[in-house]
Amino acid sequence: MKTAAQPECPPLLQRPSTHFDERPADGSISLLVIHNISLPAGSFAAAPQQGSHVDNLFCGTLDCTAHPDFASLQGLRVAAHCVIWRDGTIFQYVPFAKRAWHAGKSEFAGRANCNDYSIGIELEGCDNIPYTEKQYQSLIALSHFLLASYKEISPQRIVGHCDIAPGRKTDPGPTFDWAYYRAAIEAAIKESRE
Repeated sequence: MKTAAQPECPPLLQRPSTHFDERPADGSISLLVIHNISLPAGSFAAAPQQGSHVDNLFCGTLDCTAHPDFASLQGLRVAAHCVIWRDGTIFQYVPFAKRAWHAGKSEFAGRANCNDYSIGIELEGCDNIPYTEKQYQSLIALSHFLLASYKEISPQRIVGHCDIAPGRKTDPGPTFDWAYYRAAIEAAIKESRE
């Protein structure tokens, strides 16, 4: 069987966050979690996205008086490893080897605290607005790179936030095209083996 070629990582614009810590000793990376986020809900950042509400939240600089919906975010320390914006640009907030604070109270396959062993990717969006093709293409490329880099992540271990925190979270929502995304991942893996 031919060994798969290592896919290239898509371009990642570094936006360092302090909202992370070290993974536990048994925190080998074995799960990919897809989220969505927009602040305020349903509002999207214009490029360049630096200084947008989501960017400020993950960098710890959000002015929680800027919008009434932000009051509940006061003091919140949260960040995913990456955000994929509507134009497909990817910002990286936390190195993949570190534990980003993205999943909250969560469980997968009987194991709690998904932050310990997962990578979190946010799509700029909300549950009821379709994602852009540019976002899918960036997510597919990044997912392919992560699957090749972290052998314990398999296509079956790519989930939505809703899957690890049911009843508490709904993202990435019904507009996320899982069939399209999964088929594209399988095709990318197959192509890299040919």
